[in-house]
Amino acid sequence: MKHYNYIFTGSGLSALMTVYKMIQSGSFSDQSILLIDENTKKENDRTWCFWQTTDSIWEKSISKKWDLALFANAEFSRDLILKPYHYNMVKGLDFYNQVFELIAKQTNITFLNEKVTDINELEIHVFVATPSENFTCDKVLNSIYRKSEVENQNKYPLLQQHFIGWFIKTKEAVFNPEQVTFMDFSVEQRGNTRFMYVLPTSKTEALLEYTLFSADLLQKEEYENEITKYIQKLGITDFEIVDKESGSIPMTCFPFWEKNTQKVLNIGTSGGWTKASTGYTFKNSDKKSTELVAFLQKETDFKKFHKKTKFWFYDLLLLDVLDRKNELGAPIFSALFKQGNPDLIFKFLDEETSYWEDLQVIMKCPKTPFTISIFNSFKRIIKSQ
Repeated sequence: MKHYNYIFTGSGLSALMTVYKMIQSGSFSDQSILLIDENTKKENDRTWCFWQTTDSIWEKSISKKWDLALFANAEFSRDLILKPYHYNMVKGLDFYNQVFELIAKQTNITFLNEKVTDINELEIHVFVATPSENFTCDKVLNSIYRKSEVENQNKYPLLQQHFIGWFIKTKEAVFNPEQVTFMDFSVEQRGNTRFMYVLPTSKTEALLEYTLFSADLLQKEEYENEITKYIQKLGITDFEIVDKESGSIPMTCFPFWEKNTQKVLNIGTSGGWTKASTGYTFKNSDKKSTELVAFLQKETDFKKFHKKTKFWFYDLLLLDVLDRKNELGAPIFSALFKQGNPDLIFKFLDEETSYWEDLQVIMKCPKTPFTISIFNSFKRIIKSQ
């Protein structure tokens, strides 16, 4: 039975970011690392977006940048100047290629295209099994999401950011390739938080996603019917669908980190790395993976890794509001973006604001639903003690 220093069970965004930075640090070249995933990471299976003021280590994977954005609802629209931020798009395959190009040059790292069937922490090591092989290791970094663990509890709200997107190509020039449609709530809300998200890559090409923040998923036809209606609303009559994508990202403040042990660390969505109030994953995982690589160089007990911040509580407030009254999403985000400073909103969502800056953002939100959520959230926290 082969032994490794580190085994990554699941090799999604968080795992690959962490391994990439472990290599770049130069501090793990004498450590054996195994990545196990049933997905070969050879297909363009998703699109990530994130905002940043400077270039990042992922520049090679960024296929498009925008300095302008549009926010809209049924009553108003606002053009947003994003500078000093850039809104960046990363295609899944470009990211995988960047990471695996570096991994391929390492003699101490192995990728295994298998399904993980068991993780068992023992006294001196961790046992990991696949259908064909068994391994032991010093440490496991797990990103396999345990869906039932979150769904079979009612202490913390659970919503989904769920969507279907079409990459389309039009005959005529209809898109502004310099402006991303960040959120367009002009679509029918139907008692939910629903919006269109548009990423134009040229005057004739764009990704259009029909997105919801809600508890329940829709039938495939409903997403696609709404995309068709939106395309018609844009005046597009002649187009082809080049590709499609879909997804469902859990939005929850469930304390995944409580399952961390000395030798097993939950990362990515399984570790609470997804930004609970928005479903954004790329930027949060980028920051957390940097923290983790620094942690690995000085600590050995994974129970010490997670630190709860004030932003966890802010996210809990929003999720409580949307869990009780899902139709309030449009008015809440509209209140933020109608007159709010985009720079400050992005800084707040990046969890980099001071208490004074927090207050400037929070005071733009509707007061009554959040006041109720403050009481609800404190009750949840007290019960969890």
